[in-house]
Amino acid sequence: MSQTLTSFDMAALLDSDEAISEYLSQVLADGDNEEFLRAIGYVVKARGMTQIAKDSGMGRESLYKAFAPGAKPRFDTVLKVIHALGIDLCAQPGHSVNHSAH
Repeated sequence: MSQTLTSFDMAALLDSDEAISEYLSQVLADGDNEEFLRAIGYVVKARGMTQIAKDSGMGRESLYKAFAPGAKPRFDTVLKVIHALGIDLCAQPGHSVNHSAH
């Protein structure tokens, strides 16, 4: 008996602002930069590459390249795309760090 694997499309699961927010928050919490960039790429695909390119002021090709596997987009590029997606990043107290050692 052979098994057939179906292709998994992460973008198909990102069908609401809540799902996108939860997904990106989890990836950020994991602390893997490459995975976070890949996650943004999935969200861009889910929202529509052409629309996000327009909203971010980037060319579609540049957007593809910025979030391709192994790409190292500039931080300002990442922020432009995050804002075009309608996502707000916020800082909050997290893991404890001993500041008295300074």
